[in-house]
Amino acid sequence: MDGQSLPIDGMRVRVKICGITTLRAALAAAHAGADALGFVFAPSPRQISPQEAKKLIQALPPFIIKVGVFVNLPLKEVEDIASYCNLDFVQLHGSEPPEYCRLLRQKHRIIKAFQIKNGVSETLINAYSVDAVLLDTYSPSRAGGTGKPFDWILAQNLKLAPPLILSGGLTPENVREAIALVKPYAVDVSSGVETNGKKDLTKIYKFIAMAKGEKYASR
Repeated sequence: MDGQSLPIDGMRVRVKICGITTLRAALAAAHAGADALGFVFAPSPRQISPQEAKKLIQALPPFIIKVGVFVNLPLKEVEDIASYCNLDFVQLHGSEPPEYCRLLRQKHRIIKAFQIKNGVSETLINAYSVDAVLLDTYSPSRAGGTGKPFDWILAQNLKLAPPLILSGGLTPENVREAIALVKPYAVDVSSGVETNGKKDLTKIYKFIAMAKGEKYASR
């Protein structure tokens, strides 16, 4: 594909780089044009402590959205971490029910993740009162970060109340195709911009440039 802009409803797609664990990766992603950074507080190779996340967040330039990723934690614990780290969004990747989200949303903005296997239930997703919905690849053993895409056709033409964030197996090589097919509000990537389990700054720059439709040049 060429490097021309790929507008979605007159706007460029937002990009979230997830699984940030170092200041170097955080600042590189921000410099490359990331709209949001994700910090994983759930068990994961990319897990970060609230204390370390807070240090990174305090060092970020203005206007970067900070997202905390949680899996089935008690409500009070999520609220405490979100407030302590000054998160802009809480991203829930577990089996949290609609009532849990309703209560949490009284204090924090929420992204609810759904793992996609054989189909997408609009009724189920729209039962959640949240600020955005993230569609990720199903795994029986992992809540996210599988590095594998699901069938994007399943996400086409969805009528969801909240904005749609597309995740799961996105890379600099396939993100343009995914955007053209699904037309999401935003895309979310973690392992797709890593080499040997570590954030690769060149891949971060290329992913953001491809997602936003800009000519890619290593910086």
